[in-house]
Amino acid sequence: MRWNLRLAAANRGIWQASDLQRMLAERGLVVSLGKMSNLWSGQPASIKLADLEVICAVLGCEVGELLIPEPETVPQPETAASDQSVAGERPTPRVVPRRRDGRSLPPT
Repeated sequence: MRWNLRLAAANRGIWQASDLQRMLAERGLVVSLGKMSNLWSGQPASIKLADLEVICAVLGCEVGELLIPEPETVPQPETAASDQSVAGERPTPRVVPRRRDGRSLPPT
């Protein structure tokens, strides 16, 4: 995910972190200078959903404008070739669900 607060604020004419900090405080979200700096210019490691809700209310935006997905940065699963066992290694057994009462499962 990419954090997009600064651009979302700029699109609404908010050019300084201190202006946004004041607007957030008016809505009940008091943010320290350090946290505001991280929100404004960094990539926050975490953010509370309640805080995100206040930010969206102040900016009049949706969460999707602040958090932009970047699926290309997510590691892809390994290919089927890597699933084949290497000589000398035992293959990993496949887990098959079974009912406890001994009856068979319906076909999938």
